[in-house]
Amino acid sequence: MEIDRIHFYLQNAAAWRDWFVNRMGFRPAKAIATDDTRTEAIYNGGICFMLSEYLNGGSPVAEYLKFHPPGVADVGFRVRDLDSVLKKVTDAGGKVLEPVRQEQTATGYLKRAKIAGWGSLTHTLVEEIEPLTPSEKPGFLTDSLDFAAIDHAVLNVAAGDLERALTFYEETLGFKRQQKFNIKTGRSGLYSQVLIHPDGKAQLPVNEPTSANSQIQEFLDANRGPGIQHLAIKTNNITKIVRRLRQNGVSFLSVPSSYYDLLLQRRKDEFGSILSAEEWREIIDLQILVDWQEDKFDALLLQIFTRPLFGEPTFFFEIIDRRQQARGFGEGNFMALFEAVEREQMKRQKLLRISNE
Repeated sequence: MEIDRIHFYLQNAAAWRDWFVNRMGFRPAKAIATDDTRTEAIYNGGICFMLSEYLNGGSPVAEYLKFHPPGVADVGFRVRDLDSVLKKVTDAGGKVLEPVRQEQTATGYLKRAKIAGWGSLTHTLVEEIEPLTPSEKPGFLTDSLDFAAIDHAVLNVAAGDLERALTFYEETLGFKRQQKFNIKTGRSGLYSQVLIHPDGKAQLPVNEPTSANSQIQEFLDANRGPGIQHLAIKTNNITKIVRRLRQNGVSFLSVPSSYYDLLLQRRKDEFGSILSAEEWREIIDLQILVDWQEDKFDALLLQIFTRPLFGEPTFFFEIIDRRQQARGFGEGNFMALFEAVEREQMKRQKLLRISNE
């Protein structure tokens, strides 16, 4: 099982199509319109996003936006055997929202169904039954290779719901538990458990807040319920991509210079052997976070996080580069990341206080 296309529900799909094209280098593929919904499909490398807006109140997008701000409504998964996956879902008490149907697409033939996920989230399950060869696939799938794939999707759930959410995904879709984290800063905290599918590359970390002022709780309040907090986009050249994104106007969380001073104190000699002086300067200039495996130091994990996209402190992107097949999720960066998010929280709270005075 692997993460397939991601479906956003929002206002003004065409405007957001242009944002993704102009800011993040996506390419438009096609627009699809029904009586109540308009959808823009966009691609970059191995990633497909669907951007849907409502045309009238009968649209599922309109229903979703009654209860939530714009964001990810559906995380799709590619599966090997759709019928067996659906049987597992129903045997575990899961709900099938759309039954199996077969269709022809730009990349071949497939079977598709949709199930209910956690909260308002849904999951479209796709089985390719007669894919085209790479040479037969349309150009927009192969001529932009900036982004390789969705590395992982992060789900935030309410306090006390972590165990139930984990069990749900274990029993319905067959995920298995991997790393778990208990993160505490001076202001707040969270619990996190990583789910990884044994039959593929799908990774789904799940977070719950451990304090009322946690950034996870802020997400839950703004999103008005659980949902996808961020998507990690995998690239093989993070400095090139981040420089281009910054030039295009994408806004990222800031990292204090003291972070890099601490890195050098921890691993000064080793960095010189695996990162050129030029690349190290770029990493600092672009404010990219650096982590590594203790048992394999040259397996570097480089990552950076955007600010929220949709105006509220909900959905954002992570850009991630796994050198030498680095594992994990940047555990060594968790404190720096969460302190950066908390600085953004404090800015928002300060602005809110000023606007209310």
